[in-house]
Amino acid sequence: MAFFFVFLFTAVCILVSLAVLLYSSRQKRRSAVGQDQELMLPPGSMGWPYIGETLQLYSQNPSVFFASKQMRYGDIFKTHLLGCPCVMLASPEAARFVLVTQAQLFKPTYPPSKERMIGPSALFFHQGEYHLRLRRLVQGSLGPDALRALVPDIESAVASTLGAWDGHVASTFHAMKRLSFDVGITTIFGGLLDSRHKEDLRRNYSVVEKGYNCFPNRIPGTLFYRAVQARKRLREILGEIVADRRARGDQGSDILGGLMRTRDGTAAALTDDQIADNVIGVLFAAQDTTASVLTWILKYLRDYPKLLEAVKAEQMATYEANEGGKRPLTWAQTRGMTLTHAVIMESLRMASIISFTFREAVADVEYKGFLIPKGWKVMPLFRNIHHSPEYFQDPDKFDPSRFKVSPRPNTFLPFGSGVHACPGNELAKLEMLVLVHRLVTSYRWEVVGSSDDVEYSPFPVPRRGLRAKLWKEEGDGVVQRGAA
Repeated sequence: MAFFFVFLFTAVCILVSLAVLLYSSRQKRRSAVGQDQELMLPPGSMGWPYIGETLQLYSQNPSVFFASKQMRYGDIFKTHLLGCPCVMLASPEAARFVLVTQAQLFKPTYPPSKERMIGPSALFFHQGEYHLRLRRLVQGSLGPDALRALVPDIESAVASTLGAWDGHVASTFHAMKRLSFDVGITTIFGGLLDSRHKEDLRRNYSVVEKGYNCFPNRIPGTLFYRAVQARKRLREILGEIVADRRARGDQGSDILGGLMRTRDGTAAALTDDQIADNVIGVLFAAQDTTASVLTWILKYLRDYPKLLEAVKAEQMATYEANEGGKRPLTWAQTRGMTLTHAVIMESLRMASIISFTFREAVADVEYKGFLIPKGWKVMPLFRNIHHSPEYFQDPDKFDPSRFKVSPRPNTFLPFGSGVHACPGNELAKLEMLVLVHRLVTSYRWEVVGSSDDVEYSPFPVPRRGLRAKLWKEEGDGVVQRGAA
């Protein structure tokens, strides 16, 4: 009997303590959001303990998963993914709230293993002065004057990529990854990188990339373990390149040179680790997303022969103005490719390579009468916005003509928004324009097998990377459609 009373007393004490803690937490939240009454969490389901709804997300098309949630719960709902409680936001107003007007309340966040793989000093993991200083550097290196100067280099990289593909069946996605890597290398290092260092960077970056999305264990022989080792080698290679420039007394006028001259918030020069993290970050941002969009552009052109004919007509006018390709393409000419630009915009909308972005609430935040608790992940759903009939008529139809007029504000966010929007978006679009120009004026291609299924790696691409055969244009240059 005495044991029972001791047990009962202990249980009551525990319950009282929990009640006090819960009341205190509620009071803090009321104070933090400036409300007289407690706010509710958004509607939604959290799934299984710890696992949450991660298995449901990865066992189906992510678009279907998020669209079904939005249909059931509305434009703001909660879930639990990748071990984290999340609030999902599927409206333009919510995206602006998180990314622009109240961006100081939501910090950029990545899973720790991915952050370590790229490098913790990469600019897109940061806020404040450090981030702004590096962002200005990258944007300045990718402004109109810099892009004008890059056109010949991009055209050369495109010619090399298509030339290597000529006469072969290959994965379009893998070919476009090689192109995007080459453009990224040129942008970061200018013409100052020797072939040995370039191939060393390519080889080791490829290993890092393969392990980036694997389960983060360090067991020897696993893809993640190999990626960790390759990441160390990347740091060593970049250290050699930086040391060579210092020894020559020529830092260069490219992105690497800018990083070597940049000071952090304390007016100290960036360390070699900070420089390496940001170089790898730029490579990471420049490759897979751009390669994925380029792959989708080729698919859509193949799927719509009349559109392809119209794009080719636009590009042939430029080609003929350049004496049949004897003169180089210019920046001004790329600005006049209005139909091709609309095809790129519609490809970005339809494919929505970046389906959402990760942020984390740094304080309790009220939005639309709901509580977003401190520490929860907050994810604006770009894909849901891009495919909403409220903002885009007949959203599942590929229709470049919709971009004859500008979309409503905050409804088209292929490169994000706010201070963390992609600073290289104009470079990416220039790369796409140059690729389409060279492709439709000089080559034919055929898709091999089905192109209707989608795979995620992690960005959406047509199945098997859209395998296609490419060959040099002959005769009248009519691009043919069909399966080999």
